[in-house]
Amino acid sequence: MAGHTRATAFAPFVAYVVVFHLAWIAWPFVVYPRLTTLGDATLAYALLNISLRIQLWVAPVVLYLRQVDGIEPLEYLKLRHHVGRGIAVALVVTALNLAGSVARFGPPHPWTQALTWNSVLGTSFFVGFIEEIPYRGFMLQKFAERVGFWMATVLTSLLFVAIHVPGWIALHMLTIDRAASIFIFAVVMAIVFRYSRSLWAPIIAHSANDCMSFLLFHV
Repeated sequence: MAGHTRATAFAPFVAYVVVFHLAWIAWPFVVYPRLTTLGDATLAYALLNISLRIQLWVAPVVLYLRQVDGIEPLEYLKLRHHVGRGIAVALVVTALNLAGSVARFGPPHPWTQALTWNSVLGTSFFVGFIEEIPYRGFMLQKFAERVGFWMATVLTSLLFVAIHVPGWIALHMLTIDRAASIFIFAVVMAIVFRYSRSLWAPIIAHSANDCMSFLLFHV
């Protein structure tokens, strides 16, 4: 009976994971083309893009934790405690990331053409918050409760790759190298989260990574 109860409690989470990933397929093919009619360099586009992604990526997690699990979201997502430790770990990871990027691509060479409201707000500032809450904050911890941290890391990292695939296909950017890079990045973010015990660490490190990649090294 206890095993059946645990399986039943896990079923809504599995349903969430499946529905979320299937629903996101529509974004690059249906939603994104309509958003770009606003002009993808405009503030209106950036704000609408961010607000829609928060509704699709963050809001369901908060509702799930409150309504299905009956727990306080900030506590479960590890956004309330160890904030200082999370920031410190994020700064160290970002410094190492910057050093590695310089070693690979040379000194930063800002790409002014890429400097838009969305590249600053959406791709850089908010991206860590939007993407880390469902993946490392929610899915990683839920899977870890069932299969342990390392298997949960593999599962969520594969899912993190999967969520990028529709966009890569739409933009003709799907490559093995890109998928492998995103998988490794997701694993690193999981380790950073575990070590820091704060979701702020991967949130900040993720945003800093995307900012550097897109605006400073345009890779």
